Amino acid sequence: MKDDTAIAALAALAQEDRLAAFRLLVKAGPDGMASGEVAETLSVAPTRMSFHLSALERGGLVTSRREGRRIYYAVCFDRMRSLLGFLTEDCCHGRPEICGVAAPANEEVT
Repeated sequence: MKDDTAIAALAALAQEDRLAAFRLLVKAGPDGMASGEVAETLSVAPTRMSFHLSALERGGLVTSRREGRRIYYAVCFDRMRSLLGFLTEDCCHGRPEICGVAAPANEEVT
């Protein structure tokens, strides 16, 4: 992954509603969710959520597909894996075993 691609993806995630939407879509799996369902689940106005989902799509992290009047968004899992690999490829001077297992999402990292 190139630096500019990683920067675009990370910038897309650098907002509370977008990060929450991305995490929800990860849980939804490859079929994704309708934008309205994402908005309702996260208690975000539908127009605002559409804006945020479009930002995630521009960042290359999600794709969209239209089914009738609904637009479904799904995570690009290959891109997500590439981003994670990019972030950790130089971990601990080529010794990733030093990094160990990531802390659970609810746990603070110090």
